Amino acid sequence: MALLNDLLSLNLTDSTNKIIAEYIWIGGSGMDLRSKARTLPGPVSDPKKLPKWNYDGSSTGQAPGEDSEVILYPQAIFKDPFRGGNNILVICDAYTPAGEPIPTNKRHAAAKVFSHPEVEKEVPWYGIEQEYTLLQKDINWPLGWPQGGYPGPQGPYYCGIGADKAFGRDIVDAHYKACLYAGINISGINGEVMPGQWEFQVGPSVGISAGDEVWAARYILERITEIAGVVVSFDPKPIPGDWNGAGAHTNYSTKSMREEGGYEIIKKAIEKLGLRHKEHIAAYGEGNERRLTGHHETANINTFKWGVANRGASIRVGRDTEKDGKGYFEDRRPASNMDPYVVTSMIAETTILL
Repeated sequence: MALLNDLLSLNLTDSTNKIIAEYIWIGGSGMDLRSKARTLPGPVSDPKKLPKWNYDGSSTGQAPGEDSEVILYPQAIFKDPFRGGNNILVICDAYTPAGEPIPTNKRHAAAKVFSHPEVEKEVPWYGIEQEYTLLQKDINWPLGWPQGGYPGPQGPYYCGIGADKAFGRDIVDAHYKACLYAGINISGINGEVMPGQWEFQVGPSVGISAGDEVWAARYILERITEIAGVVVSFDPKPIPGDWNGAGAHTNYSTKSMREEGGYEIIKKAIEKLGLRHKEHIAAYGEGNERRLTGHHETANINTFKWGVANRGASIRVGRDTEKDGKGYFEDRRPASNMDPYVVTSMIAETTILL
């Protein structure tokens, strides 16, 4: 094992200009991440200078066997925290050989929204709170929970300290540092209300980069849990009963909202979101009805309401925003398994373009 670790830690810059690029894409379920690596002749910092690539879409549920080639278009580059050096992670989206986005490519439509002149003018900022649950691999039960049993009730675990309250902190901190190394704008982490559940925050990020960064952070988390022999779940309600679900609260502001008089713009935006509540809920993640029950810091899935400092609302406005008359708001409806490309672009579309 020592020799294996030595080989994994080799610094390629000592012996070659070549680099390894890990191409990452979203698979057929819309949540499964796939990746494969290729050698490039030298360092690259611009995704436009990276070659397109292809993969067998019939093995990912994205193409039929008789016409299985799917083309990867590189879209964003991050430093590779696993290989180090000049090696990179490449976030890609997927197209047919004719250049049409495949159905699971949600980035393409999002990029269209974010390149709209009205949206660009508003410089939309996002801060996404990604919750997740760590599971014991062989029994699919939360980390730190007794096998086949339950821990004590919720209360001491949120931001908790100690071996009987915080389970998996080494994974969480490794992920935090790896994201910072990669160049992801990760802004914090914390233990969540349900034991074995954690959260990281990405942002503030502008436009399409919010989706790229969340997917890159999810990829890094999947890789770290793979190494640790733990499973990460993005299920919005992994344990039924009196336990909190997992969401991806999405904080949002536009240039107009951040300027004087912005609170009035925020209220108008919230009104627009209320008018499209059903459309947003339909796009905010599968299984969200198990989470949005009106309990455990959620609003009921069939009800739209907003409030200041209200964690039982669909949309929460912070006290500082109310006091300052400008700022941002938080959409608390997205599930932990939402697609950040879909959610961020839909919020921009509803609040700016409609």
